Amino acid sequence: MIRVSIPSPLFSYTGGQKQIEAAGESLAVLLQTLERRYPGMRHRIVDEQDCVRKHIRFFVNGEIATRLDQALRPGDEVMIVAALSGG
Repeated sequence: MIRVSIPSPLFSYTGGQKQIEAAGESLAVLLQTLERRYPGMRHRIVDEQDCVRKHIRFFVNGEIATRLDQALRPGDEVMIVAALSGG
């Protein structure tokens, strides 16, 4: 399993859980797994063109990941970070 840290703007999808475990051999597959478990969550992370939204960043084992085809292995840690914005 992969440990996933969830940003606070997405807590409403996970019932307030800050960390969850999920499976997936890439970030794309991991997001599909999360979408099945937490419907609507993926749309907040990825847009209609399958691009990561501008305010979202992924870190895999502490290293920034810029592509959804980033490979994952059991035991990896994925952090989803949502930038704060406003005026």
